[in-house]
Amino acid sequence: MKFKWWGQASFLITKDDGTKIITDPYNEEMPYKSINDKPDYVTVSHDHFDHNAVNAITGQPYVVNNISGFKDKKVDIKGISTYHDDSEGAERGENIIFMMQLDGMKVSHLGDLGHPLTSNQADKLKDTDILLLPVGGHFTIDANQAYEVIKKLDPKVVIPMHFKTDILDLPIKGVDKFLDNFSSEKIEKVNNSEVEIDKLPDEQTVYVLDYVK
Repeated sequence: MKFKWWGQASFLITKDDGTKIITDPYNEEMPYKSINDKPDYVTVSHDHFDHNAVNAITGQPYVVNNISGFKDKKVDIKGISTYHDDSEGAERGENIIFMMQLDGMKVSHLGDLGHPLTSNQADKLKDTDILLLPVGGHFTIDANQAYEVIKKLDPKVVIPMHFKTDILDLPIKGVDKFLDNFSSEKIEKVNNSEVEIDKLPDEQTVYVLDYVK
């Protein structure tokens, strides 16, 4: 399975059989490159411009944008209702976490989670193998809250997202504060936008991707 980080919370996930999923596509207001992959499925965690730009995606992908999720012969996607803030949605509304069973692994994309996980939410996310989570704070959980999520779920692979980059002018933090929670042995800076995960590592590993350039 391959992961390509376009920027913000948008990834292209490609299964071994070639099935493609785009998470949280952004529109042209974001400084990142226009997403030109042609996916089979698109997940949308919430209705904000930097996460819901389905119209910017080429082709006619099946859109999953509610907690009912979707299942067919190629994907099994389930949703968990959460909030975009720590005020039960009063500030920024709701958010959906998507759990995907792909190539024998459980991939969880937290969208713009804005609060610590409840016990019930953590229970549903147990056995997550690959965790994609926001770490930049302000609009989402911050670096320390993200680390608390990781301690609860103990995934083998962690891929941070939704953090400040050199071209993103938003009041969020970069990835370094989040990485301070880990020993250098656990961090793998990929230095490009893609990583392939054929099997889970023996020890928890944080893969830091660069956005597509």
